[in-house]
Amino acid sequence: MSLDFLPEDCFAHILSFTSPSDACRLSLVSSMARSAADSDNVWEKFLPSDYQEILSRLVWKVVYSSKKDLFFRFAEVVELRTITWLEIHGKINTRMISAKTVYGAYLIVKFADRAYGLDSLPSEVSLEVGDVKVQGTVYLLCQENKKQDLDRMYFLNRVQALRSRVSRGGEGKRVVSEREDGWFEIELGSFYNVGGDYDNNNKEVKMCLKEVKGEHLKGGLIVEGIEIRPKH
Repeated sequence: MSLDFLPEDCFAHILSFTSPSDACRLSLVSSMARSAADSDNVWEKFLPSDYQEILSRLVWKVVYSSKKDLFFRFAEVVELRTITWLEIHGKINTRMISAKTVYGAYLIVKFADRAYGLDSLPSEVSLEVGDVKVQGTVYLLCQENKKQDLDRMYFLNRVQALRSRVSRGGEGKRVVSEREDGWFEIELGSFYNVGGDYDNNNKEVKMCLKEVKGEHLKGGLIVEGIEIRPKH
């Protein structure tokens, strides 16, 4: 049965209750279906409900030609190919999340096949809310079978000297945990959001992962972003 008998706006409304992958597949059915599947009315339903607020907080303005284009911009990730200085920051205001809830902040990453130098030294992680700050360390461990010969570039004596400059105590150690979706997550810290009329209702949560002491080459870290979600 052909779908061309449906008005385009009606078909677009139906598509808005499906999924992005379904909309892309159905766009191949006919020219009318393609036009409906590409419409802003469809793809706006797939965007986060607060996408306009998210865009307003960006340092650099996002340029997009359609809501479909914007949707796929949300899926973009960053690969740090070759760097010596690793520093990732994020922040959010406590008024944007639910009150009386314990939250955890997680850096979501993957390791490229060519990843190297990421676990030569521990990275420092921190989370700060007002005058309260929690800190820890984590080794960005890559799977051994994915490491490339670039790891052999490093002089062992220099790496050992660098490691001796960094505290490796047990307190505050974090681990890289694999998720069901194939990504890995690193807990940066957790906090309790009092909310309501209390003092921390309008405070900034600052999150960070950095490794700036080694100054050695490293690369292959793919960063999706920082996820904040309730714990327990």
